[in-house]
Amino acid sequence: MSFTQTDITKENLNPFETIGNKWFLVSAGTKDSFNSMTASWGFMGVMWGKNCVITTIRPQRYTKEFIDKNEYFTFSFFSDEYKDALRFCGSHSGRDVDKMECTGLTPVDICGQVGFEQAEMVLVCKKLYVQEMKPQCFTDSSLIDKNYPQEDYHIAYYGEIVKAFVNNK
Repeated sequence: MSFTQTDITKENLNPFETIGNKWFLVSAGTKDSFNSMTASWGFMGVMWGKNCVITTIRPQRYTKEFIDKNEYFTFSFFSDEYKDALRFCGSHSGRDVDKMECTGLTPVDICGQVGFEQAEMVLVCKKLYVQEMKPQCFTDSSLIDKNYPQEDYHIAYYGEIVKAFVNNK
């Protein structure tokens, strides 16, 4: 494993492809105590004059416990060959299974946070803002019916990208 720090503003990232189509792992904790989940909803951009990401997590997800008690979280992006591993991480809970053992993904320490040896890029993000989505804030109520039949509204986590790393594998 050989990660090199990079300037995120110099990377050619298409968030619609990278987040929406390829998916990513959002993780929180240390290499020795963490959880990760697959996400395909999120944002990258500038907020408060900072390069930021936003991820959304439902309240019942195990990863939420880790992201709530840690100051930092990571986004790990993978090539298409890891789509099955990401599918597994998105459909199984770390409370019930060892996702790393089941997928073969290898956690690594990146600046005291967890990343993955197989990742093409890892973003280390400092948590800046947390907000629960509320039904009364939706201006299109069809989104509630379609996405929240159990009323388990996402919590949005805004994070400043403090470091970015690319894998030199």
